[in-house]
Amino acid sequence: MLNYPEIRLKKGKEISLKRRHHWVFSGAIASGVSEITAGSLVQVLSSKGEFLAVGHFAQGSIMVRILSFEPVQIDQDFWNQKILRAIQLRANLGLLDNPETNVFRLIHGEGDGLPGLIIDYYQGTSVIQCHDPAMYAHRLAICEALKSGLGERLAAVYDKSFETLPKNFPSSGNEWLFGKPKTDLVQEHGATYKIDWEKGQKTGFFIDQRENRKLLAEYSRGKKVLNTFCYSGGFSVMSLLHGAREVHSVDISENAIELTEENITLNPQISAPHESVVADVVKYIREIGSDYDIVVLDPPAFAKNMKARHNAVQAYKRLNLEAFKKIRSGGILFTFSCSQVVDKMLFKNTVTAAALESGRNIRVLHYLSQPSDHPINIFHPETEYLKGLVLYVD
Repeated sequence: MLNYPEIRLKKGKEISLKRRHHWVFSGAIASGVSEITAGSLVQVLSSKGEFLAVGHFAQGSIMVRILSFEPVQIDQDFWNQKILRAIQLRANLGLLDNPETNVFRLIHGEGDGLPGLIIDYYQGTSVIQCHDPAMYAHRLAICEALKSGLGERLAAVYDKSFETLPKNFPSSGNEWLFGKPKTDLVQEHGATYKIDWEKGQKTGFFIDQRENRKLLAEYSRGKKVLNTFCYSGGFSVMSLLHGAREVHSVDISENAIELTEENITLNPQISAPHESVVADVVKYIREIGSDYDIVVLDPPAFAKNMKARHNAVQAYKRLNLEAFKKIRSGGILFTFSCSQVVDKMLFKNTVTAAALESGRNIRVLHYLSQPSDHPINIFHPETEYLKGLVLYVD
């Protein structure tokens, strides 16, 4: 018998929960919220009093984020079991003890049934990001669950939630919850990268592009490559390791360019020329020459909410149009969007509009998404956020 406060839904609003979607929106709630403190655990009931789920309560558009569709206590055993199942999935994917790739996503929010929680694993160091204050309250229990599930594979746990929590939320800042890292170097498909957990973007690396970097490597031999929004140079390193004749990396951040150059140095087998440029990519790409064989467009999320979607779509169109204008005939464009509010079809239509305006003949070679350690919850389509196209430009 659960002792959590009860929230009742309006008639007919239980359908999404019965379809195992992890969010309850404010408009679906009939009663029960006036006395509940934000961050509390609650049980969600139908209009008839039928148990539906247990989750975290918050004030806002999404009022409840579901942790379980079963009437279970959210205790240490719950966290141990949830995280162990996530670890087992990564073991089944061949990621847990892979010397060629020892960096991967361990918890992917709703994709692993834990809304508001991201955990990335870097050769012994787990980095936690809580996107929700209620999840942040469980960070020590989550740390214990990581220690239990990973055992000797875990050297340290770093909480990097400060950037992802609401600005007015009182937290102690980012901190080490357990241990010390053994190394800040990781392997991905045999390439070496340095990770800056404390100052770097996200948890330190854009793990979600792992398989797309590998695909770029297959096209790179003998090619001149432009990698825009390069951050730490993942696409650049893979291109150079697999025979690119020249690579240029561009980012507006000086720190990102410094990290890119360090990662190039960490792979001494690279011998082809590489040039780093600190510049605003949107402006820079208008001035490039027309001799690039491959262009990579991997911008940050241009839209983080529906209000910004229209402007984001226009930005994607302009950026892709400039690339279409400049890339040489027979060139290949890798283009991406990580904006969750821009779905696959909208992104493709936006790129298509840019292609039409460019006047060039363009064919789709690949549709791209996030890798399997970023699982897409079939009941929660919002977990599919990364989309990309590989395009051949005549």
